[in-house]
Amino acid sequence: MANKRISFLAFFLLWAKVMNWQVPTLHVRMCQWLEFCDDPVRVLMVFRGAAKSTIYAVYKAWQLYNDGTWVSLIWAADGKLAAKLTRDTINVLRRHPLCGGMLPNKPGSQMFWVTGANDARNASMTAVGVNQNVTSARARDIDYDDVEVPKNIKTADARENLRAKIQEGTFILVPGGRETYIGTPHTHDSIYPELVDAGAALLKIPLFEDAIRYDKEMDTRTRFPFPFDPAADGIYVISGIHKAARLLKEGEDYTLDGRCVALTRPIGAVLDIYARCAWPERFTREDIERRRKKVRTLNYWDSQYMLEAKPITESRLDPELIKAYDMHPRLETANRQVRMMLGGVQIVSGRAYWDPAKGKVGGDTSAFSLILDDGYGNHYWHVAQGLTGEAAVFDDTRNTRIIGGQVMQIAELVRRFNIVHVSVETNGLGAFMPKLLQRALKQEQLRCAAVEFIAKGNKNERILAGLEPP
Repeated sequence: MANKRISFLAFFLLWAKVMNWQVPTLHVRMCQWLEFCDDPVRVLMVFRGAAKSTIYAVYKAWQLYNDGTWVSLIWAADGKLAAKLTRDTINVLRRHPLCGGMLPNKPGSQMFWVTGANDARNASMTAVGVNQNVTSARARDIDYDDVEVPKNIKTADARENLRAKIQEGTFILVPGGRETYIGTPHTHDSIYPELVDAGAALLKIPLFEDAIRYDKEMDTRTRFPFPFDPAADGIYVISGIHKAARLLKEGEDYTLDGRCVALTRPIGAVLDIYARCAWPERFTREDIERRRKKVRTLNYWDSQYMLEAKPITESRLDPELIKAYDMHPRLETANRQVRMMLGGVQIVSGRAYWDPAKGKVGGDTSAFSLILDDGYGNHYWHVAQGLTGEAAVFDDTRNTRIIGGQVMQIAELVRRFNIVHVSVETNGLGAFMPKLLQRALKQEQLRCAAVEFIAKGNKNERILAGLEPP
């Protein structure tokens, strides 16, 4: 920016005083990079919860304060998400002590012009979603704020569509314009490392500067070296993920022997050793443990907090750790009580799940699974069967009796394994399946419930989370 009236850091510190914020070193570093990095393509990758979008809104206000003719296009995963940045910028322009009189009376959240703007066709800031038409737009800045989110990277086709959409930026930018990408990677095939590999400038700040992970021989191993010095606030030793996650305590769960963590006993779960938290005043040890417990998968933790997303095949479910068995459950009576045994182990609970599909060659598999649990917390994935054919085949045109189809295949599994409850995913095709299955079970005189279940979230993540070791 040719004529800076004030540095961005000074502008931000004035705003922080208005908002009564304590400014950590992390935010100073971001401010300096945003002001002095002049590369035509920039990538700002900072861990979740670090206020990167909040700081970027102040940055956009600073740009307009210095030059009222500045024109920016805010591009996000959808219009509502993009409008969050413009609304935040409007708030800064309205309340910052240096920005009085810059806004009209009622600026729009989707687009607005500031005092000094000279382009009637293109607003000072315009907020759009990645799928909206921006063919006729022109801008000196394109700001991609969380343009990559879980819902638009679920499949390879979706990721390719995202790339096809944002390449339109080539035709929107005026000569000498700049693109800035702000976000965290949500997939191993993320746009962010691809941009960096192509030459984009990068500021990458993970939650911890130093990290090492162990996930082998965890049932027996107790000593874990780490190749870095502890920081002033020590090291962070975290085991497990989701509900089983724990922030281990020094002196209780482990001792330090130089650069080595010595556990008091094996933990039987993945172990992460971290040091140099980027924002320890905000992300306290208690807060970090709470966040780790809320995250369902290691890959999601790594992508959102350590800014490293791996292919599923490299990050989860090591087949070598799966123990095979060659027996089926049996019912027996002991002390006048009926119990289910799998070899010499008593099964205490189980759950069956049906994810319906058309079951045709080349299409999605209609999958039926049965998981059994023993009293020691072990899980047995006993049935994983693909169902084929129509959902139900009737014996005549009046549809009075079911004689085949997927529901009869399930009925046979229910009879064979004494299943008493089947959860049926009702997304899309599955909307009518529970009633068909209930009809088949009733016809076959099987005492088993078929209950509707609405699945939410990314399917790969849900499958992997269900397989996460305790």
